[in-house]
Amino acid sequence: MSPALSPDGRDISRKGGVRVLVVTGSSGGHMFPALSFLEALRVKLPDIETLLIVPHKSIIGNIEEIPCRIKHISITPLRAQLNFKNLVSAFNFLKGSLQSLLIITQFQPEVVVGFGSLSCIPVILSAWILRIPALIHEQNVIPGRANRFLAFFADRICISFPATRSYLKRHIKKIICTGNPLRHEFAKIDRRKAREFFRLSPDTFTILVIGGSQGSHHINVEFLKAVSAMEDKAHVQVIHVSGAADYGFLKGEYERINIDARLFDFLKPMHYAYSACDLAISRAGATTISEIIFFGVPALLIPYPHAYAHQFANAKALEENGAGRIVRDEAVSAGMLKNNIEYFMHHPQTLKNMRLAYRDFPVFDAAGMLAEEALKLTQYIVA
Repeated sequence: MSPALSPDGRDISRKGGVRVLVVTGSSGGHMFPALSFLEALRVKLPDIETLLIVPHKSIIGNIEEIPCRIKHISITPLRAQLNFKNLVSAFNFLKGSLQSLLIITQFQPEVVVGFGSLSCIPVILSAWILRIPALIHEQNVIPGRANRFLAFFADRICISFPATRSYLKRHIKKIICTGNPLRHEFAKIDRRKAREFFRLSPDTFTILVIGGSQGSHHINVEFLKAVSAMEDKAHVQVIHVSGAADYGFLKGEYERINIDARLFDFLKPMHYAYSACDLAISRAGATTISEIIFFGVPALLIPYPHAYAHQFANAKALEENGAGRIVRDEAVSAGMLKNNIEYFMHHPQTLKNMRLAYRDFPVFDAAGMLAEEALKLTQYIVA
């Protein structure tokens, strides 16, 4: 039997020796799926060589354990405007493109895997120029602009939601539905134990508030007003992941209104929070939606207005199945949130039905499937 060869002719038929380059964006929605994928690769091939490329500005500083080496490139958001800030961004894109080409030339990967965002464009294009196989992963129902463009250059397109196929019809033969990789440490925790972790009452109605990896000032402020106005504050407790900007303000306000709340600017063990709550009030980023689906949490979903089409489509996947409710950001007010919270508190059967609705969602080993697809592109045979 002839050995498996990489695109550059090296023998990679034995364990180890495979090099995988991963590139991702700056937010948690891009970062955490990439890290989960890297962990899955390590499980399948302990001796694998991996390298992660991220923008200089990202949330990676909040993450304690990174399962590989990291390289940074100079990528900043580009806008369709002619101003000095955008000229700087254009310069950074060119600089990042040269950095990407240099990194790939030095690392010589057998496959390049991208998780969306502008950062992926120069890396995947460099791989295409050098004839290195590439795989891209799309976390949202509606593909982002970067992945729509890169679909022409990728050898494989992995998606999180079956509905994404309808947006990439020209590339249908490349598409595989894998789901969205979650953090490797995520596991469902017994509700009582999860609440003990936060030192919360085991029997009190518990709300989880999350506004994305950077937090949402609008949700933070209106939610605080809503719980402040509640007459039965003693019958509700809160886990609130606020983001860094509002943390100090919210800490003082929660102490002032005397409500049982656990406040975090960033929370790594989110699996405890999802397991502890009765209701989530949340943005609808792709990774957050995937996490909510995994834990089967009834959710009031507020799509981010500046990425409304993407987040609305993500949230729609829950609402159509009866597992969540969508509220437009401009409709969010203290009174609206208060009414919804009180409704759910007094209608436990509604929450039960919403949890049961998650039975209709497919269950994927997303990170494992992605790892297999990436290794197939190297011609490495997964045992």
